Amino acid sequence: MSEKKKRRIVEASSESTRSVVISGSSKESKKIKRSTSSDQTKQQVHHEEVEVELRDPQKDLEFFQSNCQELRNIMKDIYEMKTGSSANVTEKITEKRMEAVLHFIAMKKLNRLAHIHNKKARDSTEEAKEKVDVLHLQLQNLLYEVMHLQKEITKCLEFKSTDEDIELVDVDDFYHEAPKEVSNPNITKADIHSQRLARLDWELQQRKSLSEKFKEFQEKKNEIVKEIEQKKEYLESLQPMLDTILQSTLPVQEYLSMPLESIRSQHQMAKLLPRPLYILYVQANAYHEACDENISLKIEGDKESALSDETATPDLDSDSDSDNEELSKSKRRRKTIGNVMEEKRQKTLRKHPLSVVMTIKCKDDVTLILTFSYLSVLQITTVMINMQCGTNASNSSDILSTNTLLKGLFPGDHGTESPNPANYYQLNKLGLNSLSSFISVIGHPYRWVQHLCGLDFLETDGERNDVKPASSISVSHIESTINAIKRRIAARLALNKQLAALERRNITVPSSCQSLFPAKISSKLVSWKLITSEDFQALPFTQDVNEKIAPKELNMFFMAIIEQGSARLKAAVILGLDYPIKVPYFVLNLSWKGEHYAGNNNAIRDMESEVNVFYKEFAVEKSCDHILSNQLQRLLMCLDVYVETESAAKGREGPIEFAKEKMFPRLSRGKDRQKPFNYKNQFGYFTFRT
Repeated sequence: MSEKKKRRIVEASSESTRSVVISGSSKESKKIKRSTSSDQTKQQVHHEEVEVELRDPQKDLEFFQSNCQELRNIMKDIYEMKTGSSANVTEKITEKRMEAVLHFIAMKKLNRLAHIHNKKARDSTEEAKEKVDVLHLQLQNLLYEVMHLQKEITKCLEFKSTDEDIELVDVDDFYHEAPKEVSNPNITKADIHSQRLARLDWELQQRKSLSEKFKEFQEKKNEIVKEIEQKKEYLESLQPMLDTILQSTLPVQEYLSMPLESIRSQHQMAKLLPRPLYILYVQANAYHEACDENISLKIEGDKESALSDETATPDLDSDSDSDNEELSKSKRRRKTIGNVMEEKRQKTLRKHPLSVVMTIKCKDDVTLILTFSYLSVLQITTVMINMQCGTNASNSSDILSTNTLLKGLFPGDHGTESPNPANYYQLNKLGLNSLSSFISVIGHPYRWVQHLCGLDFLETDGERNDVKPASSISVSHIESTINAIKRRIAARLALNKQLAALERRNITVPSSCQSLFPAKISSKLVSWKLITSEDFQALPFTQDVNEKIAPKELNMFFMAIIEQGSARLKAAVILGLDYPIKVPYFVLNLSWKGEHYAGNNNAIRDMESEVNVFYKEFAVEKSCDHILSNQLQRLLMCLDVYVETESAAKGREGPIEFAKEKMFPRLSRGKDRQKPFNYKNQFGYFTFRT
């Protein structure tokens, strides 16, 4: 190896200090001075630490990589020399080894410098972390001091003196009422604090004087209470004497129609009523005395049973057979599971011994009797309905049936399900899904009945059973409910008369509506009968309506047949139980020169609109209950117009079947051939709908 190359390697390993002496000859050995004393070692370490600060780590890395590459090349050359057959191999290998040793020495120094550099970096990092920790601790201390100051400020701002809760008189009243020795206006008006103290002194004086007055009035009150007690004792001693006098006046009461004794006995029985029925009795009796004389109330039932009856809900989960019965040697047969469940059902559906009977007198000598009962376990009220008709009305019709008489009195209230959500879980334990199968026994649990008794289950949870009746609920519903019942009875009576007349093929139009129809109508009602819902759904021209109608339990279905010459019109009528709030709905089918219905004939569709949509034209206030008859009368009128216009249009080619008797401007109008079904009663002619 050349002398120039050796010198370059050593100089690269130590740029700032020359720690290695390179000999001029390749055969000369390299002597490295080592200091054995500790002072020299410390100086060398200090020298290297100083050198680390002066050296560039990136250049050391590059120098390390170059040394590694040189070592690889030297090892490769040695390997080739050993495997080759050239002369002077030993000397060349020795030179290569010396060169490799120099590279190792340089790498060792780089390793040492790298450790020193790493140690310095670690020490500087620790020093920086310590500074950060000190600063963080100082920050936390400052934050704690800030938080403490903020709390103190908040306490100061939220501080309230006890005198702030005292209601003092107004400042103007204070200066007007308080003496000048207390108010001292020359000082207090300029100083708010002095004014506050003066007002507090005046308040203290006022309260002391009021306290003395209170003691005086309290003494007077005690004296008056003693007098009242003495008079009360005297009046109680008069009670037996008054009872004897009342018993002796019973014949006089009956003669004068003043049943004072019966009223007193009713009031005594009212005290035994459960709270819901008591609220009903009190509120209905008050409404009877103040507003309606056609209502009468009466309490019926066993008074002795009511006295001995315990209002607490019986324990339905307890087994009827005790342990003693199981262990007894008697030959009695044990109750089966079915008998036990039946007993539990009877206890659950048990009524209170007393009930309230409300009698409502309506028109046409019709009397409606409502018997209200309370189910103690289910905590709901039910009503049994009975209707007594006079000579002018008959209750043989299905329309006056007590099962449907008050159904749907208010929207969605059909009286077949319990309004108390907790009853679902109670009945489910007994294997019952609903109360519908026991309606004939316990009565209808209408929601309006619960409102009359002060019960409201809108906010009751399904797992709760603590219902608290409120008289305010009964007050807000009793007038509207009784009026709704009277309107329903009047509407049903009017409807019953209409149905009876229609069965005799007679349409009774009220006098207030006769001017809405022409004087002469040729079409006649030839048939009117009640049909079932299955018969209605089986009709071919009602298929589009079946999906839109309400459940069959809430409707009645009729079939009307109207004839005019050879034209035969079938009208399927849907009559709701809430008539006349919901008007009857007509579905038409005309058999005349083919089958015509709303799906294939626009004129039939317009006829349906005349009776189903424009019914308000003849639904005047006094004839709302006769809207069914008015609809049928309009249907007859529309059939006359239809056959006359069709005959006139087709009569140009043949004989005219129906002569023109009505006045209308044209036979039809528009692309859909609209008929003039709109009757103008002021002028007596028919026109088109706009």
